[in-house]
Amino acid sequence: MDLLLFALGFICAIIGIFGSFLPVLPGLSSCWVGLLLLYLTKAVENNYWVLGITLLITIIITILDYVIPAKGTKKFGGSSYGIWGTNIGLVVGILAPIPFGVIIGPFVGAFIGELIYDSKNHKRALKAATGSLLGFLASSFINFMFCIIFLGIFLRVTWEYRNILF
Repeated sequence: MDLLLFALGFICAIIGIFGSFLPVLPGLSSCWVGLLLLYLTKAVENNYWVLGITLLITIIITILDYVIPAKGTKKFGGSSYGIWGTNIGLVVGILAPIPFGVIIGPFVGAFIGELIYDSKNHKRALKAATGSLLGFLASSFINFMFCIIFLGIFLRVTWEYRNILF
């Protein structure tokens, strides 16, 4: 049973790394589940500090995934219409069955929101939409970095308990 939990945990960690860039796959939460599965084995001693801190990081970064694109829109001169457009576009992008919907949705949403605010200023709308895109890319990079850290923790713990696990 330990080997099955270990294998599932490793698969979750790998899915998490791919999920940090591919919006259809769960990212950091999948990596955290991988850590949890490793700690659920009888071979690995439970460390509630590691699980608790990594869970807190996962929750914070998951919340930031929704905040950062909107902040990027605002940073690039977007109005509240652009920020609302970014958030609505993100939800539509998640739900819409189109490729790269999570990337396209906030960009188009910010652009349309800014055009509703000021239909004559296409340059400003494009700048705000670009801020939304850069916010998404920054969010993806943060997710990727923490997925790599979680995978490192997974591998370190596996190495530490290798004689009991295998």
